[in-house]
Amino acid sequence: MNHENPPARIGLVAATAAGRRHAHTVAAAWPHARLVQGESVADALRTAWVECDAVVAFLATGAVVRILAPLLADKRSDPAVVVVDEAARHAVALLGGHAGGGNDLAERVGALLDARPVITTATDTVGLPGLDTLGWPVQGAVAAVSRAILDGEPVRLVADADWPLPALPPNVHPQPIATNIGADSGDAVGVGYRLLVTDRVVPLDGRTAVLRPPSLVAGVGASRGVPAGEVAELLHRVLAEAGLDPASLRCLASADIKADEAGILRTADTLGVPLVTWPATRLATVDVPHPSEVVRAAVGTPSVAEAAALLGPDGRADDATLLVGKTATAMATVAVARHAPRGRLAVVGLGPGAADLRTPRAVAELRRAAVVVGLDQYLDQVRDVLRPGTRVLSSGLGAEEARARAAVAEAVAGRAVALVGSGDAGVYAMASPALEYADERIDVVGVPGVTAALAAGALLGAPLGHDHAYVSLSDLHTPWEVIERRVTAAAEGDFVTLFYNPRSRARDWQLGKALGILAAHRPPDTPVGVVRNASRQGERVHLATLTTLDPAVVDMYSVVVVGSSDTRLVAGRMVTPRGYRWRS
Repeated sequence: MNHENPPARIGLVAATAAGRRHAHTVAAAWPHARLVQGESVADALRTAWVECDAVVAFLATGAVVRILAPLLADKRSDPAVVVVDEAARHAVALLGGHAGGGNDLAERVGALLDARPVITTATDTVGLPGLDTLGWPVQGAVAAVSRAILDGEPVRLVADADWPLPALPPNVHPQPIATNIGADSGDAVGVGYRLLVTDRVVPLDGRTAVLRPPSLVAGVGASRGVPAGEVAELLHRVLAEAGLDPASLRCLASADIKADEAGILRTADTLGVPLVTWPATRLATVDVPHPSEVVRAAVGTPSVAEAAALLGPDGRADDATLLVGKTATAMATVAVARHAPRGRLAVVGLGPGAADLRTPRAVAELRRAAVVVGLDQYLDQVRDVLRPGTRVLSSGLGAEEARARAAVAEAVAGRAVALVGSGDAGVYAMASPALEYADERIDVVGVPGVTAALAAGALLGAPLGHDHAYVSLSDLHTPWEVIERRVTAAAEGDFVTLFYNPRSRARDWQLGKALGILAAHRPPDTPVGVVRNASRQGERVHLATLTTLDPAVVDMYSVVVVGSSDTRLVAGRMVTPRGYRWRS
């Protein structure tokens, strides 16, 4: 299930008028949700179970259990089921909590109906990551190992590389990197609980779970019209002979001229992976052990399968190792490469401070990280959402470069890292210094946040309704002459102007100077708003004009918003008109 959007098809089942009212509320909000009818409520519920990806039943929990019990098959394929009571006070994730997205659906239904989501999955209730929620296939004794993690029993984590896993609790003990998991006699089956992270086929028992990282890329070449069965049979045979598990396939890769080859596309669809293709000119740049002049003459590159396997989805052949050279049948050729893990750096904007202005995506990234880096006062805002075992690297004011370097270094080492900043991390915050050091060795994810300017603007009214400019008045890293030029340009352009870092004990004259520049270009009664600690304790909103503002009310916790020549005060709120024709 896509956890950022509701399931594609949601069946709604209700027996009473109140239940149908709640169902119509859900259907009105989600276009893919529909009320399922039947000769009886039981028939409707069975129909929804068969035809839909998820079911929301406005029925008694016991009735739903009795009707659906005979239909249960496998949690990986059964639809998620959420049960909502008659008064819409609770949304219970009954089935498919992790694998089917039932927990996520209960949260969404609860938010929609103002009902309390009821989540009983053990890992969720204690803040631990479920092994089946990490985005990778998981095999073996998942329930037993999960229970051992929950109960605090020792669990050995054995990986074949430094994969960017989320934080795991202290009873999960990382072992040295194992290059041949399963062959090491020290890893004998049945010795304690184990969590293995590998693409290799390994022996399983009742105390071992295996996470399958997306490390393998199968390069595929084929004659026109190749049957899907021939491609699939060759691929599975090659993987089996090499001792590799197909669950770790990240994608199939080929030449652009094979992008529409039905047999390759059907194989990719069956495996549930994408097909990535490259131009022949790009494939020809990759050194391969078995080039072919015959292939070059036919498609313009001496290699398709091997070169495509090495390029993978991102075009980084230097990160890949060819495990299986090209192997051919009458119409298909397959090669397999292993791509090294890449660390992950999420640059996360926490918003202006209030927890309810922090985005769900920001929270998800914080809970996905094994290492969280940030300013101490910002980290204090989010410690309650971090998973047990998260390593926190905090520092004080003025250490921006050190924080950026530390976050990048942790990601380069193969870890899942979140670097936090207030507001939006890309606005006068940590994204810029971090991305100056982040090179192609790591994956970077940006998570936008509600900026201080947006929070201040909402409190002031609508001062940002037309063009506006952000200017930092801190001259610690930018010469004042440069700042003065920028303020002058904003003044001459008649932009609404927002001042970040407006005034501190050591910098007490810059704001007055900047206001004077603006005052030379707009009326003295131009509204000015000062918002201190927007959305945080001690929030204060102060309205004045260019003539009456006292800079002494401003400090480093403030944002100053100076209106344009069009900005007005309406009922005590700053408003910058858009200039719609109907106003004339």
